[in-house]
Amino acid sequence: MSLHHSLLAAQGYLELDMAEEALRELDEVVDSERDREDVLQMRLFIMMRLRRWEGAVLTCGRLRETLPAESAGYIHGAFCLHEMGRTLEARKLLLESPETLHDDPTYHYNLGCYEAVLGNVEEAQRHLRTSFRMDNKFRELAMDDPDLLPVRALLES
Repeated sequence: MSLHHSLLAAQGYLELDMAEEALRELDEVVDSERDREDVLQMRLFIMMRLRRWEGAVLTCGRLRETLPAESAGYIHGAFCLHEMGRTLEARKLLLESPETLHDDPTYHYNLGCYEAVLGNVEEAQRHLRTSFRMDNKFRELAMDDPDLLPVRALLES
């Protein structure tokens, strides 16, 4: 089966909320094509949908190795670590990411969440305000984000 067909089939299964089948499609991809960006990205989204955080973290590691300047391996990797209760590691991963990520509002929003969970209120506020300036949709997200309970009152002002 061709790579193109496998990716389309995996995407179709994922859209039908059949993530296990989507993952099986990707498992059929030949070894020489498994580290392609499109294959890794699809595997990552499937693993995240399945809430298989450890596998998603490993996939993010492969993304960072093959595409070190891209944001997905860092932002999604940190999110998965956070979901596993490893927020300090998530924060560290984002802080060690390439400078280019600092122009991404998701970087600042997620870092703000991690700082809030870790009790670093001032740092949380700083990153959150940066994300709000970059994209105001993050202000709305912040109002319902349970990670931001420690700083929510400060954000409403």
